[in-house]
Amino acid sequence: MKIIPIANPKGGVGKTTVAMQLAAVLARRFNVLVVDVDPQQSTVWWAENAHHRLPFDFAGTQSSNMLGRVSELRVEYDFVLVDTPGSLEDTQILEAVLDAADFVVVPLTPEPLALDPTTRTITRLIEPRHLRHKVLLNRIDGRIPHQLATWRELLDTTLGIPRFDTYLRQYKVHADAAVLRQLVTSAPDTRRTAGSISDATGFGRQMSDQFSNAHLEVW
Repeated sequence: MKIIPIANPKGGVGKTTVAMQLAAVLARRFNVLVVDVDPQQSTVWWAENAHHRLPFDFAGTQSSNMLGRVSELRVEYDFVLVDTPGSLEDTQILEAVLDAADFVVVPLTPEPLALDPTTRTITRLIEPRHLRHKVLLNRIDGRIPHQLATWRELLDTTLGIPRFDTYLRQYKVHADAAVLRQLVTSAPDTRRTAGSISDATGFGRQMSDQFSNAHLEVW
């Protein structure tokens, strides 16, 4: 079982959407649990109002301290995804989550204001714990020339921060997902949704590839 927080105290980088869509994709192959420790309860609202039955288990609002007891659950999970607070004021909660983590997904949108809190989270909270982690570039706009290349270069060369090769593009389907309570796995596969489904599926595959356990490598 791997505990994976979706973490970045900068609000608006898409943590909840990433957590829910990643959970849905991984649930095609694995047993997945989603835990919400964010006081805003965004994943709770999504789960309670979903139009389709969630393909993964959902624990609802929980104390961050419960993660240390996850291994005692009777159900064996391959992945436990944790939606974390989107506020710099909730660092104590995030630290408790990181203490129990095996790997950290750090969503980052291509906005200058998102960069500083992201790098501070990595250097002050994640790296001192020697946690494996990768940045997920989110909401990449294909209409902006060189945006993806610029941010990849920034992470790779200027900052030296590990990132996923895959990224999530800016699609209306993703932007509306929380409002429509829709997961990529339940969306109809059409020309309108094909890109978002492909992005999420590729990300899920790379996420499972982070672990050497043979059980987690079968797709």
